[in-house]
Amino acid sequence: MTQTRVSFHWAWVILAVCFADLFVNYSIRLGYGIVLPEMIRTLKFSRTETGSIYNAYLFTYIALTPFTGLLTDRLGARRVISVCSFILGAGVLLMGTVERLGSASLFYAIAGIGATGMWTPVITVVQRWFSPRRRGLALGILSTGYGLGFASMGAVFPWIVRHFNWRYAWIFLGAAALIMGILNALFLRSSPESYGCHPWGEKDSMSLSPAPIQAEKRHSGLAEIFRGRTFWQIGLSYFLISYALYGITTFMVDYAKTQMGLPLEKASLLATIHGFSQVAGVLTILPLSDHLGRKKTILVSNGGITLALLGILMSGTPGMLYAMVGLLAVFYGATFPVYSACAGDYFPKAVMGTVIGAWTPFYGAGAILAHWVTGWLRDFTGVYDLPFLINTGAAALALVIFIGIGKKPQELEI
Repeated sequence: MTQTRVSFHWAWVILAVCFADLFVNYSIRLGYGIVLPEMIRTLKFSRTETGSIYNAYLFTYIALTPFTGLLTDRLGARRVISVCSFILGAGVLLMGTVERLGSASLFYAIAGIGATGMWTPVITVVQRWFSPRRRGLALGILSTGYGLGFASMGAVFPWIVRHFNWRYAWIFLGAAALIMGILNALFLRSSPESYGCHPWGEKDSMSLSPAPIQAEKRHSGLAEIFRGRTFWQIGLSYFLISYALYGITTFMVDYAKTQMGLPLEKASLLATIHGFSQVAGVLTILPLSDHLGRKKTILVSNGGITLALLGILMSGTPGMLYAMVGLLAVFYGATFPVYSACAGDYFPKAVMGTVIGAWTPFYGAGAILAHWVTGWLRDFTGVYDLPFLINTGAAALALVIFIGIGKKPQELEI
């Protein structure tokens, strides 16, 4: 008896839900920099204090993400992402009620706990649902979510301020995160094997024969991951590029508003340009990484980021600033997913979530340090020139370090 071949693959449902997760999560995370000037104005926070609020989010995020990665490998992405969506929503709703630095830091820290399920588990489950030769394509589509989220905040936030106030931005985003918790629980599946099929892009990917699922041999432990220098080289480069990108992105709207004298609508336009340029980047650079290779892609991307940061530093007009932020964002959008994709290239499939989670402290430490240093130097000097110069140097060093990373180990070919 001939089986009817099903043309639709559940991988695309997984991708759609995960896209929505990133859209909401990065509207929250990157949107902070858009809300920042209004919080400074109404709550009288210094830039160092507002950097500390964001760092409270990042502290909980980087502290717990390695455990989230382990839980993703052991319990499945569906459970982890669903629970984290509800935690994220609760923390963000509370952000709409803040009056003091302490409560703002606490509530954004709660949001950071929820955000641990919005990158490592998401990027892991998508990689498991798509074959290695299709991961760049899948990650490119997926990563448009955070670019569009940022772009939407840049366009919508001035309207929210004009008709309500900045607090409603957090209320709307918190409600969206709670809705995503329901959708994740209903539609996510942790692996194609649990659904009775192969990853999309593999031969006979739609075969629904319920063959027994063989458990992959697990890694012997974290010591195996930390044994070689490749893990640490990638992690250090990740730290530096994160420092470079967050030092600019979090403060660029405030820079445009206070140092270049642009009104809020024109300053917020930077976020919209940044977001849409990210989309262009992930739709071209990430699929290209399937052919060019992750290492060459990262070298090109980090080089482009360094040049864009130099351009921002030398911008003397709004037009040049818009152009350089757009160029930066083309590479920004591809940076985090292509670094994460290295986990599938250099380490066994069974521990992708663990490896991505273990790299997160490097990323988070870079962002935390960037917020404190950039905010403090801006408060101390009155301008962003010196901190932006440091960001440029960090990007250049991230490029140099990645040059020394070896080729993909043959024994891990998949």
